[in-house]
Amino acid sequence: MSYLKGLLKGIDIEWRPLGEVAKITIGEFVHQNNQDNEAEFPVYNGGITPTGNYNKFNNTGNKIIVSARGANAGFVNRISKPYWAGNSCYSIEINDPYRLNWIFIYYFLKANENKLIGSQQKGGIPAVSKKQMEAFPIPILFQEDPVKSIEIQKEIVRILDKFTELTAELTAELTAELTARKKQYNYYRDQLLSFEVGEVEWKTLGDLTSLITKGTTPKKYADNGIAFIKTEAFDGKYINPLKLSFIDEETHTKELKRSILDRNDILITIAGATIGKCAIVPKEVLPANTNQALAIIRLKEDVNVKYVFHLIRSNYLKKYIEQNIKGSAQPNLNLEQLNNFYIPYPSPEEQSRIVSILDKFDTLTTSISEGLPKEIEFRKKQYEYYRDLLLTFNP
Repeated sequence: MSYLKGLLKGIDIEWRPLGEVAKITIGEFVHQNNQDNEAEFPVYNGGITPTGNYNKFNNTGNKIIVSARGANAGFVNRISKPYWAGNSCYSIEINDPYRLNWIFIYYFLKANENKLIGSQQKGGIPAVSKKQMEAFPIPILFQEDPVKSIEIQKEIVRILDKFTELTAELTAELTAELTARKKQYNYYRDQLLSFEVGEVEWKTLGDLTSLITKGTTPKKYADNGIAFIKTEAFDGKYINPLKLSFIDEETHTKELKRSILDRNDILITIAGATIGKCAIVPKEVLPANTNQALAIIRLKEDVNVKYVFHLIRSNYLKKYIEQNIKGSAQPNLNLEQLNNFYIPYPSPEEQSRIVSILDKFDTLTTSISEGLPKEIEFRKKQYEYYRDLLLTFNP
């Protein structure tokens, strides 16, 4: 950082609205039916990735793009090649590239992305307005010699580009390692849970539960209050508190009282593309409810919850689903089918042994507080820390 301080010696920082130093335009609508994955030019809209490709472009590249509408409104990206900006995509072009480096401004906006996302206008569809973008304050490295100013910006960009590249490489290596470990974990889990006919007792899920039901979708949601869990909140076997929806107290106790969740309930997706995905309800999110796309499995007190959970995540349920929804246009697993789902049920001691082994594997492959996911998250935070340090200019 002393090197950067030396770079900035004698430089004054002047803050100006983005609209004064850049041209901000909104794109044009192109129907999904006219997009073609084989076409040359990517189409950007309100998401974080292209929606498809198109055989025309309306921007020549070297632009900063920002999602204008939708859940990701405020997301910042950059693109160097020609592209098509849709009607939910802002394109930002620097007015004077000899005084202001566009990638420098990209990094500054990216470092402040959470502020943009946090400023979304609420309503039917979240949005960041053009006025908000134009008013966003940008640091201008001001010096009598414009060449020196642009050189400093380019040096900051060089440092951040290199750091971005190294972080991406390391994250890719860790992700590949994590993928390999997950395959290894799945293999050993299925081996541990494989039993010969007559080796153990078999029971239906209905034999082991005090309740198998499903949730209900409320008539309305709230900005905060009682947690409402959707499949989108599942991070592996965990419920991510940052991805919860909310309902008010009256909806919880009256409208949805039949689907109030308990600690250690198992939630299983029973419809749609993510059918079979499951998670255990932790005490930290309670009180809570869920919707009709999720079944609620409440085991009897003497049943080992983790053993049944590991079993549900194994090939047993996957094969059972394939057999019971074969030929269905819309994948759907009903409550009767879940009640009749047979699972191997060894002695309590054997269940505990299996759980102990699988929990260790599971921690390595899925825990965000331990194991490889923690290391990946650490690298991302480390990158963000140094990026923000480089781009912190006190107004």
